[in-house]
Amino acid sequence: MYKALIRPILFCFDPEKVHYFTFSLIRNFSKIPGVKGLFRALYLVEDESLERELFGLKFKNPVGLAAGFDKNAVLYNELANFGFGFIEIGTVTPKAQAGNPKQRLFRLKADQGIINRMGFNNEGLEAAIAQLKKNKGQLIIGGNIGKNTQTKPEDYTSDYLECFNALHPYVDYFVLNVSCPNVGSHAKLNDKDYLLELIDDVQKANKTFAIQKPILLKIAPDLNDGQLDEIVDLVKETDLDGVIASNTSTDRDGLKTSKERLEHIGNGGLSGQPIKSKSTRVIKYLSDRSNKAFPIIGVGGIHSAEDALEKLEAGADLVQIYTGFIYEGPKLIKSINTALLDKV
Repeated sequence: MYKALIRPILFCFDPEKVHYFTFSLIRNFSKIPGVKGLFRALYLVEDESLERELFGLKFKNPVGLAAGFDKNAVLYNELANFGFGFIEIGTVTPKAQAGNPKQRLFRLKADQGIINRMGFNNEGLEAAIAQLKKNKGQLIIGGNIGKNTQTKPEDYTSDYLECFNALHPYVDYFVLNVSCPNVGSHAKLNDKDYLLELIDDVQKANKTFAIQKPILLKIAPDLNDGQLDEIVDLVKETDLDGVIASNTSTDRDGLKTSKERLEHIGNGGLSGQPIKSKSTRVIKYLSDRSNKAFPIIGVGGIHSAEDALEKLEAGADLVQIYTGFIYEGPKLIKSINTALLDKV
């Protein structure tokens, strides 16, 4: 129904407006008696064999929603009814910010992809906390954190620490987003020396809490083997809990979308099917090179159960969807979990 009827209508309109319209629909429909139960009956797959235990957390199933969809933590309780095993909110920055000028979100229908240059638009730390206080405890929540656009380089770490300390009581794990191509000073955020400093400071902050939360690093799909070797070393040196592979790509090679259309769109991060192979390659390289020394959450181009299984077979322990959720609808979650049950 979604692909045949709903998606064609939604895809007639501006992607960002559709995003917020869809949020309103899900929120309002979920208030109708019986609708939450209907969603759960349609999409939820519950079985002990789907459970995964990583970094001290038990996930109901290995299929999560990637950061960027529910930036401000306003819909995670409702989205839980679609069968996700975990949801990552954010990217959250200390202060609210509007992000980059619109239009900043573009569909590549021929490629089943999306280009975005949102620029960490979000309502800020306090707004996210207010929403997270409404958590009904249905599933694991991750907190993806970043810096404000106007923050000076010498204060980057302060931004991450502010988010980390304030969100610590409200999320189950953290993701340091240092690989988004749509924010300033992208180079510094990928410098190994700076990452060592950042992660060390966040780890120190973590140890001040009675219960420590897992900390993961989200990396780009465009890293070469040498850079991936540095990530393996970085995880070992800093005792990070895991890696999310991967963020969006700046590469435009091999797209079906015309060169003219791409030039009109301009810069931004590419997600969806076009980055599937790149993401899987990164996952396999990290898994093989580290001898499976740390957990990996695989994300990038998952539009089918087969795509998810490919990520898991390459070395991912969990998977996340975003663009695939937009193109395929909530049935995608059920199809992945059903396929995993079939393999048991």
